[in-house]
Amino acid sequence: MDSTCKDYKKIVIEEIPLIDVRAPIEFEKGAFINAVNLPLMNDEERHKVGICYKEKGNEEAVKLGHQLVSGEIKQERVDAWKKHLEEYPSSMIYCFRGGLRSQISQQWIAEVTGKEISRLEGGYKAYRNYLMGALEPAQQISKPVLIGGCTGAGKTTLLKNLENAIDLEELANHRGSSFGKHVTPQPTQINFENNLAAALIKHKNKAYRTMILEDEGRNVGRCNLPKPLVEFFSSGDLIILEVPFEERVLNTMKEYVIQSQERYIGTYQDKEGLNEWANYIRSSLGRVKNRLGGDRYKHVLDLFELAYQEQIYYSGCYEAHKNWIETLLRDYYDPMYNYQIQKSKHKIKFKGNIEQVLAYLGNNSLSF
Repeated sequence: MDSTCKDYKKIVIEEIPLIDVRAPIEFEKGAFINAVNLPLMNDEERHKVGICYKEKGNEEAVKLGHQLVSGEIKQERVDAWKKHLEEYPSSMIYCFRGGLRSQISQQWIAEVTGKEISRLEGGYKAYRNYLMGALEPAQQISKPVLIGGCTGAGKTTLLKNLENAIDLEELANHRGSSFGKHVTPQPTQINFENNLAAALIKHKNKAYRTMILEDEGRNVGRCNLPKPLVEFFSSGDLIILEVPFEERVLNTMKEYVIQSQERYIGTYQDKEGLNEWANYIRSSLGRVKNRLGGDRYKHVLDLFELAYQEQIYYSGCYEAHKNWIETLLRDYYDPMYNYQIQKSKHKIKFKGNIEQVLAYLGNNSLSF
C-alpha cells in the first residue's frame, strides 16, 4: 500500500521527523527544520541520471539509477534509513515532488523493515508552497507588538521570557547589526523562510492575542523578510525597553565579548578561537568605519586593541573591553537609535525596564 500524507500543519505542530532523499546539493539549497538528508542518490549519481534522462528519456534514466544504486551502495542507503527509523519511527519521507525517488525509497524501506513509512504528497515543492503561504499577512491572527530599545537593553533576553514571541534574530542566526555575525553561519534564505513559517504556524496554533517581535528592519544579516510581512509587523505598537547606560555596557560585553569568545573557543582551539573572535570584532568595526568617521573609528579600534592585549597578555580579565564598548554605544549606536525613533511613525505604547515591560505584556497579551 502506498502511504502518503499531506497534513503539512500536523508535520509542523508535532515536529514530525523527515527523511529528505534528495541529493545533498538540493538539500543544501533549502530543506526543512526537522529534516535529515539521507539521499537515494548522491550528487554525482543524480547528475548522471539527469543527463541520461535528457538524452535517452525516462525509462533509460530509471534503469541507470537502479544500476548506480545497487549492491553495497543500495545496502548502505537502506541501512541509513533503517537506522534513522529505529530512532525516529514516526518519520516521513520526501523527494522534490513526491515522485519516483521517494516511492523507491519507501518501497525499499518496506522490503527491509516490513514497515511502511509515509511520504509527503507533493514532496518538497508542495510542503514548501504550504510554508510560503503561512508567511502571508492574511494568515496571521495575532496583533504584532514591537520591542525597541538601545543596543544592550536586553531585548533578546526579554523575548526569551515570552512564550508568544517570535525571535527573528534566532531564526536568522544573526543579531541584526554590523556586529551581529555568529561563529556558525546563517541559514540559507530558503531555510530562514521555512523556519519562520514554521514558527508562525506554531504561534497561530496557540491562538495568542499578540505576537511579540523585536523592532527589526527587513534584513537580519543576509536573511530577508518578505516585504508584506515586514509591513504587517511594522503595523504594531512599539514598546521601549529602557535600561541604564552602565547596565547596557555590561550586557553588551557579556554577549559580544564573554559569550562570543566562549563560542569561538568552542569552535576553534583556545588561541585560534580568540584570534578568530578578535578578527570578527575588527571586521565588524570596519563595517561601520565610514559612519563612525576616521578619527572615531581609529579611537575605538585602538581601545579595542588595548583591551584585547590586556586580556590576552596581562590580566586575563574582560574589564578593559568596557572602554571601547562605552565609546561605541555613546558615540555611534545611541545617537543612531535616537534619530531612528524620532523619525519613526510607530506609536509608542509603553516604556519601562524589563520587569515593567514583562508585567505590561503579561496583562495585555493573553490568548484569545
